[in-house]
Formats: sequence, structure tokens, C-alpha cells
Amino acid sequence: MRSETSPLLDRFFRRIEIRDLLSVDEKAALVRASDERRGYRAGSDIVKEGDYPSHSTLLLSGMTTRHNFTEDGQRQITAIHVPGDFVDLQSFTLKKMDHSIGALTDCEVLTYPHSALREITEHYPHLTRLLWMLSTLDSAIHRKWLVAMGRTSALAHLAHLICETYIRLETVGLAANYAMSLPVTQTQIGDVLGLSAVHVNRVLQDLRSRGLVIWAGDEISIPDWHKLASVGQFDSEHLFLERIPR
Repeated sequence: MRSETSPLLDRFFRRIEIRDLLSVDEKAALVRASDERRGYRAGSDIVKEGDYPSHSTLLLSGMTTRHNFTEDGQRQITAIHVPGDFVDLQSFTLKKMDHSIGALTDCEVLTYPHSALREITEHYPHLTRLLWMLSTLDSAIHRKWLVAMGRTSALAHLAHLICETYIRLETVGLAANYAMSLPVTQTQIGDVLGLSAVHVNRVLQDLRSRGLVIWAGDEISIPDWHKLASVGQFDSEHLFLERIPR
């Protein structure tokens, strides 16, 4: 991309700048480093486990999953990515993918050749730290998911997932007033929670009966944020939303 600024990166910049400031030069470097816009249909693979990608992928619109399959074909989703996320930045350093990235919905992405990312690391130390921060932020979210799956009830786990997803979407301007669009099926939620679709339905009905969520089609509203957050044992500390020089 030749332009020194690009509205395509607004959500990405917003995600970073809620945590630290980007200089004009750093923004321009990120624009110059980007390469190709690509579209993917829901259910398609973006990167497969075992691949050696030559680029990393920034999500512009839609949602993607990070997932693995067991030997008997069951899928475990280990992350959901929202617009403004680098979905596979770790491939820049790890080289080989130990998981797959799939399109949860129809989505559009922007590719970043690893050669261009290498140039950034060699010439922009502060920007390099910010990209490193994004990878460590993914790890912080993953740790919370592990605790929720291993040590909380299914009800608390789903409540935590809803709260966390809302805050992440709100951060990039895609949710407001405790309402958001979340175009996922109960089977897909089960792949996150490690539950059957039938069990997910029961848990969702429990949240509804308590008046904690209104879920109609792809739209979710949260009538009582504090109660839902309490059930989900959720706070946003692991999202590191404070702006601090890094």
C-alpha cells in the first residue's frame, strides 16, 4: 500500500493507541509494510496447521478463529479474533504454524510480508515493542480462557466470553451501549467452551432466564453488565486497556 495513511488500519491503530501512542512515522511504516487485501468466506481456512507462512495477517472485518483438531476430528477453538487483530503475528518468529486460522464469518484481511515486518524490527524499536505487546496480549487472553475452562462453570465461562468479546469490540468501535453483533452458532460456541451444542443451549437459556443477556439472531444486548460480569468473574485487567509508554 503506497498511501502514508489508510482508513483500513483505523481499527488496528485504535487497538494499539488505547494502550500506547503511535507516532506519525510509525503509522506510515505500518501502512507501507502492508501488502495485499484478501477476502475469505465463512468456514474457509486462512492459514493451516503445519504451514510455513511468508506473511502475517491483519483482520480488517469479520471474525476468525484460532483452532486445532483432535485425532477424532473434534475442533477446539483457542481464540476468536476481531477486526484490528493480527491473527497470526507469531508466525513471523515461530515460522511453522502449530494451529490453524479459520474464517468464523466472511472476512477481509490485509497481509504483511515477513520481510516487511523484519524491516520494522530493524528500524522502529518502539513499534517493534508494540507488535510484541500484541502477541503477549493474545497470550494473556488465552490464559484467562484456560482458567475459565478449567476452573469455572459453563455458565461463568460463557458469561466471561460474552463480556470479553464485548469489550474487545467496543475498543475498536464495533460495540456500544452494551450491545454487539456476534454472528456465531451454538456449535461454534461449543467449540470454544468445550461443550456440546445441546449443553451450550441449556447454558444460554439459563443466562436468558436470569435476564443477563438478550440474544436474538446475531445481536446480543446485555441488560445488566455488572451482574453478567459478576457471574463470569470478569474484569478487563487482562486486556491491558491503560495507556502506558511501552
